[in-house]
Amino acid sequence: MSAPTPVAAERPVNQPPTSEKVRRHDEGTGKLAAILLSPTMLVLGLVVLFPIISALRESLYQPGGVDPETGFVTEGDTFVGLDNYTAIFTGDTADRFWNAFYNTTFFTVTCVVLETILGVAMALVMHKAFRGRAVVRASILVPWAIPTVVSALLWKWIFQADGAANAIIGRQVLWSTEGWQSVASVIIADTWKTAPFIGLLVLAGLQTIPNEVYEAAKVDGASVFQQFRMITLPLVKPALLVAVLFRMLDTLRIFDLPFVLVGPHKDSVETLSMLAYDEAFNTRYGPAAAYATVLFIYVAVVAFAFVKLLGADVIGDAAVRKPKKKKKGDSAPPGVGAAGLGGLTAGGGV
Repeated sequence: MSAPTPVAAERPVNQPPTSEKVRRHDEGTGKLAAILLSPTMLVLGLVVLFPIISALRESLYQPGGVDPETGFVTEGDTFVGLDNYTAIFTGDTADRFWNAFYNTTFFTVTCVVLETILGVAMALVMHKAFRGRAVVRASILVPWAIPTVVSALLWKWIFQADGAANAIIGRQVLWSTEGWQSVASVIIADTWKTAPFIGLLVLAGLQTIPNEVYEAAKVDGASVFQQFRMITLPLVKPALLVAVLFRMLDTLRIFDLPFVLVGPHKDSVETLSMLAYDEAFNTRYGPAAAYATVLFIYVAVVAFAFVKLLGADVIGDAAVRKPKKKKKGDSAPPGVGAAGLGGLTAGGGV
């Protein structure tokens, strides 16, 4: 008696053969994205990455000149390693560096706080529906549209000895000399110019809030302050944080406004950018590159800390969070199980 012939297992209808390659719906999109992004990445590499690498390399060299030890004249650049960086924090230039570092930080904190308060107020005014709102919006945004150098010249004319500022306060104040008055002039001019920028971004966030939310809050008896604190601020937080981050990074690199308004070599308003410019203007390119590198690291650290601590959504939620795995026994979300349904029905839920 012969053994029965084995019958091959039937393959499910919807299952493809194991020898065939399964083609995913997103196959090939990575290569296409790389091709489309390559021109942009090339431009960014030329205008961002290459200057950074060049500045790092330049900060390790000193220009040629008379050697103080030998008395001979050296031609070309001399490799000095980290001497340019150590000279920043030690020696005669340390006091000037820390003064510029303090001025940069002080201007950033003070100006950004004032601009945030005024910018939010401007956004609330521009968001209200009233006659002549278009004229008010245009007048508020005009200072931001003026170039910084032009606005610095305008404020320099206002703050001169016989200018409008002294005529208003009725005192003779020399705003462009050393002291608190030069610091105040820079803060006033910078706040006047860039507060509309924060107001514009906050206004864009306000226009995404439905009116039904405020109407429901009014029905519940919420006051105007409660609506602002519980509805407006939480919903405009993403746009507000991005605006504040951009203003912080811009103010940390402030140069043209104090340089034109007050002038160079003023200890009260000298910033890190002005310090790097002064070194480069005197053909000390190695120390200038070292100052620029330190400023770049300072800006990068501030930006990273701001994004991590406050959660500023700069890239628009590009990274999708993975859903949490359900624990054993969690067959339904909270409030939808037997007890949850009973609570809803007992409480008269819809």
